[in-house]
Amino acid sequence: MSQSMALDRRARLPLRRRLLPLLAVGVARPLARLTPLRLRTVLEFARRGAAPADAGQAQRARDQVVSVSLRCAGQNCLQRSLATALLCRARGVWPTWSTGVRTHPFAAHAWVEAEGRLIGEPHPQDYFKPLLTVPPLPHPRPDGAAR
Repeated sequence: MSQSMALDRRARLPLRRRLLPLLAVGVARPLARLTPLRLRTVLEFARRGAAPADAGQAQRARDQVVSVSLRCAGQNCLQRSLATALLCRARGVWPTWSTGVRTHPFAAHAWVEAEGRLIGEPHPQDYFKPLLTVPPLPHPRPDGAAR
């Protein structure tokens, strides 16, 4: 079986807008080496206090991560999804971060979702079965009720 090795489209960011995406990519790299339990713990801590991300915010974060990192533009989906989630968090929002598998043929993948749809992924919604998911926490409204 052959696998597509094409890189995602990479737009150039102005120099002043590269720092935060580069930091997110840098932090995501060691996180990608953690065990699933530790990674989940770190991500659950990181999402605290963030509002749910909308699809536009998540897509912009993913595009910026891909634009500053050749690794993230390629086949390194775990680091790309972690960096995207962390970049969203740095901006006060949190997408749903997921990792999962398909069985025939076997493949593992990590991605982010927002507003119930995959962000920047060519696959249909049910292509991978999620195994580990870190969704945003319900964001409280000013009157004290959860949304």
